[in-house]
Amino acid sequence: MTSQPIIVEKTYPARIEKVWRAITEVDQMRQWFFDNIPLFKAEVGFETQFLVQTPNRGFLHVWKVTEVIPNQKLVYDWTYKDISGNSFVIFELFEEGDETRLKLTAIGLETFPQGIPEFKRESCEAGWEYFLGESLKTFFSK
Repeated sequence: MTSQPIIVEKTYPARIEKVWRAITEVDQMRQWFFDNIPLFKAEVGFETQFLVQTPNRGFLHVWKVTEVIPNQKLVYDWTYKDISGNSFVIFELFEEGDETRLKLTAIGLETFPQGIPEFKRESCEAGWEYFLGESLKTFFSK
């Protein structure tokens, strides 16, 4: 089974280096992404795990960095402990004058159990729209 990737693009009033730091430095990631990320390094092979609790269950997120091109591209393998499936999240940055366009591509969503509401396409699209369209936007407006 193959589905279309989720693609979300947003432009921020920040230089590319600032956006790169926001998506790769754990102290900044905690302010707009997941506040309980224990550690993160933009280094190929780096792996981190953290629990995200929803009203119905907990999901132990497992991220492994697979590609890094500083100020351009970050890719990590995104899985969940004890849940079948495998996805990749790709962050790409594009300089547009004094602003930066971030293109996020999430692939592999269809490999997760579709009976779990949090893995439905609509839920993931809404999550990325929130993180990039609201949370990260607010982070840059501070």
